[in-house]
Amino acid sequence: MPKLNQFKTLVLDEFEEEKFHLPPHTHTYYEIIYIKKGSGVHHLNNNLLPYKAGDLFVISPDDEHYFDIKKCTGFIFIKFTDNYFNSKQNLTCDEFLVNTPENFMRDKILKETVLKFDEPCKTILKNTVENIVTYGKYIDVTSSPIVFYQILSIFGLIKETIRGMNLQMQSNHLDNEQIANYIHQNIYQPKLVQIKVIAEHFNIAQTYFSAYFKRTFSISYREYIHNLRLTLIEKRFHNNQLPIKQIAYEFGFTDESHLTNYFKKRKNMKPTDFKKL
Repeated sequence: MPKLNQFKTLVLDEFEEEKFHLPPHTHTYYEIIYIKKGSGVHHLNNNLLPYKAGDLFVISPDDEHYFDIKKCTGFIFIKFTDNYFNSKQNLTCDEFLVNTPENFMRDKILKETVLKFDEPCKTILKNTVENIVTYGKYIDVTSSPIVFYQILSIFGLIKETIRGMNLQMQSNHLDNEQIANYIHQNIYQPKLVQIKVIAEHFNIAQTYFSAYFKRTFSISYREYIHNLRLTLIEKRFHNNQLPIKQIAYEFGFTDESHLTNYFKKRKNMKPTDFKKL
């Protein structure tokens, strides 16, 4: 079975076919697939999903799929690699720093169900996808903040539709999601994200929590906390609207000097130098 590769971080592809040009295949990248016209059956991980104009599918690496076209179909593919979102963390909303779009796209429920977009989500989705394609005809979409935010809005529409259909996300264990949400909500209060506190909050033995976290999230808990805090601080610096003293207070540092030393240790530069970049 072929495994498709992609080296550009973001690729847009629009075409019409009466017979899908690929056999069953997998990829090393992610795809958002919008059905512009036509009908048929999407074979996705041994699930048969009838499709029509206005439907949307998300494909993650190692998903196996192809389209059995019944009526000439117009496709719009938005294809991106891991690096697409990783390279734009300063633009990403705080929610996606914890629950990344890539993890979201792996959810099992999205491989078993055809999403039913009601109005106004259906029209907004259509316009959003077409806006991305139109914009891509004039500029390099890989570096465009406008296209990036448009893609993020598609995930918002998917989440709203899932809630409206009363579907339960299944790919991540609820405990893992709760842990990630707890960290995100309390990252501004250092005492609340100490291992002993979070372990007690989730009724997990402190000695087990560290091993569990690293096995589940593929990174040590302490490093995860440092990376998340640093990313959020960098976002504040990029916005360049708050004084360093206020940012230090927001993240629970004792004073501006404490934040400066923390940042310098992690980034090998002072916050004032970073803000000039």
